[in-house]
Amino acid sequence: TFKQLLDWTCQVANGLCSLGVKKGDRVCIYMPLTPEGIVTMLACARLGAIHSVVYAGLGSGALRARIEDAQARVVVTADVGYRRGKIVQLKGIVDEAVKGLDIVEKVVVHRRAANPTVALDPTREVDFYGLFESQSTECAAEVMESEDPLFMLYTSGSTGAPKGCVYVHGGYMVGVT
Repeated sequence: TFKQLLDWTCQVANGLCSLGVKKGDRVCIYMPLTPEGIVTMLACARLGAIHSVVYAGLGSGALRARIEDAQARVVVTADVGYRRGKIVQLKGIVDEAVKGLDIVEKVVVHRRAANPTVALDPTREVDFYGLFESQSTECAAEVMESEDPLFMLYTSGSTGAPKGCVYVHGGYMVGVT
């Protein structure tokens, strides 16, 4: 239901808030098409954090370039993705992408594999459900101006360096309406 979606969004927002994410911070979402990815986007919008969704088919170099450009403090990913019957090790790609990047403070990992064997580094990595499921289902939405950034979307980079397009709250919502 919409109430369940709101509750879950608030829990994820509160979890991100507990990691220090606040209005204006950037969060990179490198996840397969799952409800957890959608809820994370909504949670970022609720906090006023700017999310950048990166297609989970891109490699570590492309992901790193987008994280650096966006100056993302937090990366949300999954341990694996399933593509055309094959398992894609998303967490391994993220590990390679954030190696040596001081701007990334936390990596939140949604464990999807049947046998979760991905070990998390407790100094930097957090389990998605471990962080969010005990959080309150209430989280006040941040007051935003119509021209405040909502999300960043990068071009493919097929004709050069990827370009980050910034979408704002008011313009995006008016366009959707």
